[in-house]
Amino acid sequence: MSRPILLLTGRNGQLGTVFSKQWETSLLSGRYELVQVGRDDLDIADSYEVKKYLSDLSPTCILNAAAYTRVDEAEFNRESAYSVNERAVGLLAGWCDDNSCRLVHISTDFVFNGEATLPYSVDSKTDPISVYGASKRAGERLVASRLPSSGIIVRTSWLYSEHGQNFVKTMLRLMSEGRDVRVVSDQVGSPTSAHTLSNFIARLIAKDGAAGVYHFTDGGELSWYKFAVAIREIGIELDLISEQSTITPVTTADYSTAARRPAYSVLELSPSECPDLGDTPGWWAELRSVLECIKAGSSGR
Repeated sequence: MSRPILLLTGRNGQLGTVFSKQWETSLLSGRYELVQVGRDDLDIADSYEVKKYLSDLSPTCILNAAAYTRVDEAEFNRESAYSVNERAVGLLAGWCDDNSCRLVHISTDFVFNGEATLPYSVDSKTDPISVYGASKRAGERLVASRLPSSGIIVRTSWLYSEHGQNFVKTMLRLMSEGRDVRVVSDQVGSPTSAHTLSNFIARLIAKDGAAGVYHFTDGGELSWYKFAVAIREIGIELDLISEQSTITPVTTADYSTAARRPAYSVLELSPSECPDLGDTPGWWAELRSVLECIKAGSSGR
């Protein structure tokens, strides 16, 4: 008897790459057959393609890790952002609703306005201040409305890994070149390794009856500047970079971008409410693990 199918969208992104690489050791591998698609395989914003593909495949669970994440470009490409972050999500949620399929949708801290002084809970009011954030909130609403008892929304922040493009790899590259960097010091959030997020999602999928909104990061409350300092400290220790470069803290006003960022976007973690979903080892330990992977030239853990 064949196993039920778990469909992963966004297979070439950071989360998709890590999730697929961890699959063989995942607690889900014995329960599901994993099928992965990227944008070259399936246009998830095309109604006909989505319905035909899903009807032929008949998955019992979909992990939607696909997203338009170019935050600044979204300000000028609103249609593209909404096509992936809203329309595609609506198509997936609609099919799941009609076919008794679970949907796990990955969202972001950018759905909040950043005016809080305490971590955002899963019930906190959303109020995005960018096109990217607004498009992601629109997708969340479609999941919640179509799949109130079987849809899962996982919000995360500051995602990084040894794969793709991200803040950690950018900082390493600039500092390894001996360049001085300017980093914003008045935007506070929490880093998240794609490895710990992938493990959390696997536990969530394995948890019968899980539904609603969850928050997951590696914890901590730090600025981008402090995160860069940590990258430098561990990078020097691991001989990934020299001590030549300096990091200068700047304000958001000094570092102009097309899209506004939340000044404070720390998420209150759901594992505290669901201890059986597992704990994170902490942002510093996870950062070190990813930098060790980069040093080793590893393709994953």
